[in-house]
Amino acid sequence: MRILVVDDEIKLALYLQRGLAEAGGYVVDVAHTGEAGLALALERVYDLVVLDVMLPDIDGFVLLARLRAQRQMPVLMLTARDSVGDRVRGLHSGADDYLVKPFSFSELAARVHALLRRQGRTGADGVAAAGEIDIRLDPVRRRAYREGREIALTAQECALLRLLLQHQGVVLSRTAIAERLWNIQADSEVNVIEVAMRRLRLKLDAPFATRILHTVRGRGYVLEERAAELPADEPPHAAGPSA
Repeated sequence: MRILVVDDEIKLALYLQRGLAEAGGYVVDVAHTGEAGLALALERVYDLVVLDVMLPDIDGFVLLARLRAQRQMPVLMLTARDSVGDRVRGLHSGADDYLVKPFSFSELAARVHALLRRQGRTGADGVAAAGEIDIRLDPVRRRAYREGREIALTAQECALLRLLLQHQGVVLSRTAIAERLWNIQADSEVNVIEVAMRRLRLKLDAPFATRILHTVRGRGYVLEERAAELPADEPPHAAGPSA
């Protein structure tokens, strides 16, 4: 999952970037001005935006209004303003949640998780499931469960599996995976994705009789319960540009 943090307090923004990456395995981009944040939000696909109200150029309310006119994504607003009027204004402007500074990181992380869960990224218990495939993911504990077996995951493996779960049955190109999970270009870092997928396969497929992670030659990867790899000309559904 990809999160955008827009805050002109450089130390705080970097702290949130590191903390969210470590706590949830998120890819986190940072912008320190409203214009830069708006440009990123319109250029890339984000699962959530953490937006400060007090910015050096346009304030967060203006940015949110411009963003809402073109994109719909969860927005958590941060501000030192703790008046009821400011909170109401933020919510009326389209914010999904409102957190007053100073705040604890654990509270922010919990609100981020709740917003993503509310958007259908995870189940009511925080565990994502994959349709008819007997696999579940607990992103908080970084644990997968397949056929009753608990599987420990790294932050990278957890983020990759979560992305595949969200697009079950859809071929994800290496470019799509790279853009959502790593701030890299797939062409220059293909090996990063291949290694990550290989390690995830060893945990999710190797111990079981049925495979669920498949390589579609020349196109990318798909999470689907099949006995063998998909032919190169199958299936018709794909996400992202060709690998």
